Formats: sequence, C-alpha cells, structure tokens
Amino acid sequence: MIIESDLKLDFKDVLIRPKRSTLQSRNDVDVNRTFTFLHTKRDWTGFPLIAANMDVTGSMGMARALSRFGAMTALHKHYKADELVAFFRAEAESAILSNVFYSMGITDADHDKFRAVTDQAPVGKICLDVANGYTERFVEVIARLRGENPDAVIMAGNVVTGDMTEALLLAGADIVKVGIGPGSVCTTRKMTGVGYPQLSAIIECADAAHGLKGQVCGDGGCTVPGDISKAYGAGADFVMLGGMLAGHDECEGDIRYEDRDGDRVPVAMIFYGMSSDTAMHKYAGGVASYRASEGKTVEVPYRGPVENSMQEIMGGVRSMMTYIGATRLKEVPKRTTFVRVGAQLNTVFGN
Repeated sequence: MIIESDLKLDFKDVLIRPKRSTLQSRNDVDVNRTFTFLHTKRDWTGFPLIAANMDVTGSMGMARALSRFGAMTALHKHYKADELVAFFRAEAESAILSNVFYSMGITDADHDKFRAVTDQAPVGKICLDVANGYTERFVEVIARLRGENPDAVIMAGNVVTGDMTEALLLAGADIVKVGIGPGSVCTTRKMTGVGYPQLSAIIECADAAHGLKGQVCGDGGCTVPGDISKAYGAGADFVMLGGMLAGHDECEGDIRYEDRDGDRVPVAMIFYGMSSDTAMHKYAGGVASYRASEGKTVEVPYRGPVENSMQEIMGGVRSMMTYIGATRLKEVPKRTTFVRVGAQLNTVFGN
C-alpha cells in the first residue's frame, strides 16, 4: 500500500487569475486550433470540442450540428454497421467527415464490425474506448489497430496518469482520452473508489503527452463553460462533453412531454451513463452476474437546438481568453495561472 500526499485538484478547486491584456474585444480572439497528429502527420483545424460517444450525445445529428462550429463528435458504438456505412458514405465529400470519430471497443465483435464498415466507407478517425485503459490487452489492441490503419487518427482511453498516457501514445494512439469517474452520470468512483481529480489528471497527462508530441482530450467533469476554459488552461488539447450537450434536439435520447395550455411540449430528456443499468439492459440484455452498474440514469431539461449551448460555450471560452490576454487558444496554457479557492460562486440565488 502506498499513499501519495501530493495535492490533486479538480475544476471546483481553482479559478483562473486575470492578467493585463491589450485585447479590445472577445471578437479579437481565435478559438480554433491546428494540430498535427503524432502518427498520421495529418493536420486538423477547428474548435477542439468533442461530443462524447454516449448514445444520447454521440449521434449523427450532433455530428452534423457541431461540425458547423468546427467541433467534433465521437459517434456512439451502438449504431448498426449499415447505418454507419450510409453515414460515412453520405459525408465522404463534406467537411463533416473530418470532424467525426468512429467509436469501438476492444472485443473481436467490435473489430469485425469496424472492418465491415471500413471495407465499404472511409473512416479517418477512430475512438478506441474502454472504461479502464490500464490493461495490457488495451495497449495490444491499440498497436494492432495502428498497424492495420496507418492513416487513421486514433484517440484512445481512458487513463489519468502520465505513465499510461505515454504507453498509449507509444503503442499507436494520437490522442489520449483522460478521465476516470468525473462524468455527470458516471458512478465509478462511488462504486469502486478508483479515480483521479480531473484538473490534475489533465495537467499531468498533458505534460507527458506533449513531450512525445501527442495530444490529450479531457473527458468528463465539465459542468459549466468555465470548466472547459480551465481544462484548456490545464493543457487539454481537446475537451469531451456528455452532460453539457445532453437534452438538445440533435440528441437521440427519449424525450418526456407535458401538456401545457393545450399543447404537448418537450420538457426533459432521459440521459444515462454507458455502464448504467439502463444502458446494459438496452444493449447487453441486463447486468452480467460479475458486474455492477457504474452509471446512473437522470432527466436533463430539454434545451432545444445545440447551437444555443455552443454559443454559450464558445462565448465563455472567448471571454476567458480576453481576461488572460490570450489571442489564440493555443496560448491559453501559457497564459493560465490557477488560484486555489474555497468557493467559486455566489450561490445566494442558486448555482
């Protein structure tokens, strides 16, 4: 048994200190970034935000909507092969294709389905997704996938420490997904006691990745636009969102309606973790005898089109950049000074 006494921080533990700036307006900053990926050497330019590969948020409709903002979507892995082939074929000549990840697990069935899709349609980005990225099996699958797909961008995770970030990059990943247990509908920390404060995880994994010219994606833990800004300040190249994008028209969740003044109006959407009872009954016929649910099922308010939330998110990031004098999003980590706090917000009228 080992006890690490180093202080580890989450988004709620810090604020970003403002700094003198010559910027005149939020309109003066550039929230796009350009990356050259480690193994493919391909370039990508856009707003580095990714919709999570959950079946509510990682939808084809979300991919089309977020692409208009230069953001990306990791499609959920429960689409049928023919649905994916039709989508990738339809978008083969559009900008949307460069902003979409094909998501898969590490089973033989996942691999066979992927081969069936890629035999018929172009797939340029892959999200290799498991809850626990610390297994030798996972590293082996990354290496195999890289060998079979030398031109594809591979994002793999999840991990929370620098050593494993390096291992995944060296095995063939271009982007490492960072986060164990911080998600809004994830109960892994509660059920297992395993996890890592997300801000510190991003800082440490980004430091390891950037030394190898790889990238990291902070996955989970963001509840407000300010958390996204903190993730970028901590060194995240990409930020993945689930709960903050749930409840929109472009999602594929079940909507609850109410009758109001004679009209049937949408009021909420069902949202759940992909290791929840709900997800396992939907896709695996129930919870296996050797497993426990590590997710919860909630209702999120109906939010209308996702463009409204994207404007808030991008507006918050732009404002943060003017506060710290960062003209380009790339400059944000260098311009960021975190201040430890006991409280962030005045909650007299709620959060």
